[in-house]
Amino acid sequence: MTNRTAASGTPGLRVAPVRERRAAYPSLSGKTVFITGGGSGIGAAMVEAFAQQGAHVAFVDVAEEASVSLCERLQALGLPRPWWKACDVSDVRALQAAVGEAVAELGDFEVLVNNVASDQRHSLEDVTPEYYEERMAINERPALFAIQAVVPGMRRLGRGSIVNLGSTGWQGKAGEYPCYAIAKSSVNGLTRGLARPLGQDRIRINTVSPGWVMTERQMTKWLDAAGEEDIKRNQCLPDKLMPHDIAAMVLFLASDDAEMCTAQEFLVDAGWI
Repeated sequence: MTNRTAASGTPGLRVAPVRERRAAYPSLSGKTVFITGGGSGIGAAMVEAFAQQGAHVAFVDVAEEASVSLCERLQALGLPRPWWKACDVSDVRALQAAVGEAVAELGDFEVLVNNVASDQRHSLEDVTPEYYEERMAINERPALFAIQAVVPGMRRLGRGSIVNLGSTGWQGKAGEYPCYAIAKSSVNGLTRGLARPLGQDRIRINTVSPGWVMTERQMTKWLDAAGEEDIKRNQCLPDKLMPHDIAAMVLFLASDDAEMCTAQEFLVDAGWI
C-alpha cells in the first residue's frame, strides 16, 4: 500500500489506495455481506471495500442522509447499489427483521460484520442504570442478535464468516467511557464463546479491534493538539489510522484466504497496544 497525504494536506492522513492497488479476493465476488452501522465512518469504508470486491452488500444504519449518499456515490462509481434500511439496532426485533428482509432479497448471508457502535464519552459518576442499558443496547446487544439472525442461513450454506468489531480503547486503559469499555471488552468473549459451536458448521468468527481511527466524527469531536501528541507518543507507526485500514483486515477475514482463522482477535492500531 502506498501512503499518500490526503488532499487537505493534513499531516499523517492517508487516502485509500486506488482500486487497482487493493488486494483482490476472488472468493468475495458474489458473496452476500451484511454490515451493521454501514452508513458512515468505518462501516461505510467496509461497504465500499466489499462492493469493490464484487460482493452483494446489505447494511443498516440510523443515518439516512449519509446512507443514501453512500449508495448513490457507489452507484456513480459503477458499483452495485447496496441494499440498505434505516434501523435502530437497539431495537432487536427491528434489526432481525431487517436481516430477514435483506435475506429475502439477496439470499442467505455468508458474511456478517458487527460494526455498529457509539463511543459516547461519559464519567463513572454520571452513569445511571438507564444510561448503562442504553449504551449496552447499542454497543453490545446487537452483535449477539445479528449473529442469531444470520447463522441459520450460514448453516444452510455450510459456511460463513462473522467479524465482530472490538476496540483497543479499553486495552489501553482509556477512562473516558466505562460503559463502552465494558461493551467492547465483551466482544472477545462473544467471539471465543461461539467459535467452537459455530465452527462445527464451518462458520468462522473473529474480532477486529481498531485503534484510534480518523473518521470524520473522531476528527471533529476529539482530535486536538493533545490527541496529536497521544498519537505520536503511543503509535509505533507515524501515520494516522484510517477507515480503509480496518476494512482491509475485515476483507481478509471474510475471504476464503482466512478459512482456518477463527476465535482470534486481530488488532489494527499502528502498534498502539
